[in-house]
Amino acid sequence: MDIQKNFNEKELTLLINGRVDTYTAPELETAINEELDNIESLILDFENLEYISSAGLRVLVSTQKKAKKQDFSFKIINVNDVVNEILRMSKFDKILTIE
Repeated sequence: MDIQKNFNEKELTLLINGRVDTYTAPELETAINEELDNIESLILDFENLEYISSAGLRVLVSTQKKAKKQDFSFKIINVNDVVNEILRMSKFDKILTIE
């Protein structure tokens, strides 16, 4: 997995490349948590995400909870069919903002 951080003032976009699984989910969580005090908006760009496991899904739910608690916006964009199916089957598409 590779993560590219792009800042636009108080908006952070993370472009996720590869797979988010048991081994890489902690790296994604760290990348998100490092910036939470500096942002008003977080966007995860899944254009190049190939797969997300249950460990990755836990990071998304945890981030959603932090967004509500710390009052920043959080959304996921550019979800491909494979990842969208995982989100749909796990019903995470009902609790996350996906565009």
